[in-house]
Amino acid sequence: MNQEDNFTKDVKKAVEVLQQGGIILYPTDTIWGIGCDATNAKAIKKIYDLKQRRASKSMIVLVEDEIRLRHHVGYVPETIYDLLESVKKPISVIYPDAKNLSKEVIAEDGSIAIRITSHPFCQAMIRLLDKPIVSTSANISGTISPIAFQSIDESIKENVDLVIPVCHETINEVKASTIIQLKDDGSFKVLRD
Repeated sequence: MNQEDNFTKDVKKAVEVLQQGGIILYPTDTIWGIGCDATNAKAIKKIYDLKQRRASKSMIVLVEDEIRLRHHVGYVPETIYDLLESVKKPISVIYPDAKNLSKEVIAEDGSIAIRITSHPFCQAMIRLLDKPIVSTSANISGTISPIAFQSIDESIKENVDLVIPVCHETINEVKASTIIQLKDDGSFKVLRD
């Protein structure tokens, strides 16, 4: 079986697990993440439980393109599109008006952090699932985010429903995404660079 066949097979397996409400450990365009279907409340709760994280701490959602982004937020100003196109590093944007997502992934103020992923495996999963996925660091809440698969806590690896093979890891620079917050007037503020 060649590498392309493995890629397709692994994407299909991941989507099958996500469709059944499972949670996965997978590489992203930033760091290894724990994810699930961002519209499935029970799956999101599993992630909060696994990470021992307060439900009041929201998580990032990944989409594969601008079309899906617009389906989950009320308005995307041109300044955000320009920023996303001009900056080379991954950017997660906190939009003030989330929609069509599980309430468990939306912040108390109605906002949601969404990143358009450039990672080929993530893009393929989201397209086949036809829904956005949750992306949160692969660590227990309050501990350091691991920068390599080998550094991920064994309890995380053992308690997800599927671990995506390391061969799909294409992280060039291991670093969390930049986070910016979009304001109601269309301006934005950098929260994490």
